[in-house]
Amino acid sequence: MKKIYNPQPETWSDICKRPTQTFTDVEETVKQIFKEVQQKGDKAIAKYTSFFDGVTLENIQVTSEEIEIAKKEVSNELKEAIQLAKSNIEQFHAAQKTGKIEVETAIGVTCWQEKRPIQKVGLYIPGGTAPLFSTVLMLAVPAKLAGCQEIVMCSPSDKNGKINAAILYAADLCGVTKIYKVGGIQAIAGMTFGTATIPQVYKIFGPGNQFVTIAKQFATQNGVAIDMPAGPSELLVYADETAIPSFVASDLLSQAEHGKDSQVILVTTNKNILNDVEEEVYKQLKELPRQEIAQVAINNSKLIFVETEKTALSLINEYGPEHFILCSQNEDYFIDGIQNAGSIFIGNYTPESAGDYASGTNHTLPTNGYSKSYSGVNLDSFLKAMTFQKISNEGIQNIGKAIEVMAEAEGLQAHKNAVSLRLKNN
Repeated sequence: MKKIYNPQPETWSDICKRPTQTFTDVEETVKQIFKEVQQKGDKAIAKYTSFFDGVTLENIQVTSEEIEIAKKEVSNELKEAIQLAKSNIEQFHAAQKTGKIEVETAIGVTCWQEKRPIQKVGLYIPGGTAPLFSTVLMLAVPAKLAGCQEIVMCSPSDKNGKINAAILYAADLCGVTKIYKVGGIQAIAGMTFGTATIPQVYKIFGPGNQFVTIAKQFATQNGVAIDMPAGPSELLVYADETAIPSFVASDLLSQAEHGKDSQVILVTTNKNILNDVEEEVYKQLKELPRQEIAQVAINNSKLIFVETEKTALSLINEYGPEHFILCSQNEDYFIDGIQNAGSIFIGNYTPESAGDYASGTNHTLPTNGYSKSYSGVNLDSFLKAMTFQKISNEGIQNIGKAIEVMAEAEGLQAHKNAVSLRLKNN
């Protein structure tokens, strides 16, 4: 890990850079696959599934028989863990429901807002070296609570044409309506345009690698919304002398093992903590099954010492981490002052892993500094806020003159006439 001492503010933008490829590096690949899927549908899906995943499938839709087999393959212990996590996620997201908001803005002028579910949503669940069945819970649970009618899920299969059993179990448990053995760019393109097999959706959710992230941005150019730009995982820890170095190191490694393009950062005002955490990172790294992956991420990561908490907080807000762990005696200062972070974990006994799995908060979060402008996935992500208004004869008399004056000032005579005719009809 790279050690940085007292970096000056003018260097912060370089410090905050993520180890990712630029948009232009992968744009042409994404553009080509999108074009083929749009033109050739399932044929293109099959081509790129064979090319990227090394498997040829006769049927990409998961059958009910496959789901039943998968459910039997999942141990009772894991089922109980998934059910516990689902229950906590449901509790937290159900509490986010809001009712109708109604206001009489003027006598005879009633305005209200109601929320409606997005009818068709697509969930992308990464497979590969880490099949993220936990992400199924994070996306399908709020989608179901919101009342989405069609919940489509895409996830890559293994070389035998199977999706991880725990992913299928979680999807069935949470009410996913259709599941497809498709991954990567072609999955996002399939849900964007629709094919003979894969339904077109209105909004796509889910994390992925850099190619999936760019593919989701291409989806927005083709009329499909996305949850947020969510790329490689990242974690920033602020720790002072009250932090337990072995805990901090374990948190840094928990994100580093996600992928070679992950990034983890420690910011501290204590040089002893910086050195102790570094020692623990390399000690624990040797014991990890995913050591090779984590090592590359660690090489891209940083240990940063600053003199004051004020400087630390400013740097953290500039970075805008996906995950922010706070271990400080002065935790209220950071809780009150943090402006840019996807999800915050407070205290020595609040590992980031808790949010990834079972505390109840959502782990689908903005990365690459997008926490400055995006929220993580929540219940409202699956809802649309629609406004209504009803104006009586008396109401149009009360606001009509103002509308006429404003419309005329903007040069929109038809707008004015629409009101004037009603005012005269008395």
